[in-house]
Amino acid sequence: MDIKQITKQQARQFILLKQGLIGPYRFIGKDGAYGYIRQAGCIQYDPVDVCGKNAELTLQSRVKGFKKTMLHELLYEDRKLVDYADKELSIWSAEDWPYFSSYRKRSLDLGETFEGLEELKEEAIEYIRENGPVCSDTLPIEGEIFWHSSMHWSGNWDKKSPAARSVLEQLYTDGVLIIHHKKGSRKYYDLAERYLPKSLLEAENPCKDDEEFMKWRVLRRIGAVGLLWDKNSTAFLGLYLKAEQRKQILSELMEESKICCVSVEGIKTLFYYQSEDDELMQMVLEGTADLKERMSFIAPLDPLMWDKALILALWDFKYSWEIYTPAVKRKYGYYTLPIIFGDRFVGRIEAIPDRKNGILSVKGLWWEDDVRVTKKLNNALERTLKNFADFNDCTKK
Repeated sequence: MDIKQITKQQARQFILLKQGLIGPYRFIGKDGAYGYIRQAGCIQYDPVDVCGKNAELTLQSRVKGFKKTMLHELLYEDRKLVDYADKELSIWSAEDWPYFSSYRKRSLDLGETFEGLEELKEEAIEYIRENGPVCSDTLPIEGEIFWHSSMHWSGNWDKKSPAARSVLEQLYTDGVLIIHHKKGSRKYYDLAERYLPKSLLEAENPCKDDEEFMKWRVLRRIGAVGLLWDKNSTAFLGLYLKAEQRKQILSELMEESKICCVSVEGIKTLFYYQSEDDELMQMVLEGTADLKERMSFIAPLDPLMWDKALILALWDFKYSWEIYTPAVKRKYGYYTLPIIFGDRFVGRIEAIPDRKNGILSVKGLWWEDDVRVTKKLNNALERTLKNFADFNDCTKK
């Protein structure tokens, strides 16, 4: 097996080029937002909105001219994207719907094990068909049932849950309902058949079995990060892969010429990237890639940050999302974003919008110890803050 040898800097540059975070913008406007999500496979959804929700922050960092309304339109007007499970609750292209048919089948089978659930499902479908989108507060199904969300396939199976919420989540995981829209963190559901074409809903699963589906998902996660190692990785969250299974899948993907392998200086574990990115890797190795510096504020759950151990190994940058850390134990801030400039993590920032008064306030700014604060760096920060203020509908900063 021919294994390329690359430096840590080349690994960093390759990942950032693939991610669209260095060099000229590759992702522009609403089409660019959709294009990036297609490339990443999925982006994680998180309802917390301090300075933009995680999915919006992910797109603003690498999509030129991105506005929050663009993601809303792609999800709930164009219906080119859907909210569904993948890496936790995620956003991914509706084109991938057929791949998850085995996931939905498992949900249907599991739902049949809960007494009384099938009757409630029929009742909910009939109500939604007649009345349109509902949330758990507006669906007129009272009481509680013994049920647990099949979205995560684990938990306390003897726990009682509100019947309306339970039946909606079950139908959603079954693929009968999709999220029609959200108000804050509140989800409103409607029938999938009203928004997704029949040809997509009834399409045959491209994967012949669960093993093939797992290989497809591993390949997709590699493409999301750009370069992943043969190691237990949080980038594989939700796949429930054991080490031997992961190694076998990587071996098979190599045999099928779907991935390539590289060795990174100073790291024993091998890394993999999608074969379709081999030309990009060659450009990095030959020094012909356009590495024009840009500054970006990175979302806490951005695909770039999925594997924080990998980030530490390649960048020597240690990041912890402190949103759930007690205030007295925080080293930085409640919602601190890493700062990329060029091919380095240069610091982190906590920039909070006062939406009522249209002011973006920088509550904290921490440069890395080895970063020299120059005029060039400050100018880049000013430009990035202006764009971030615009993204958050602020006119002042």
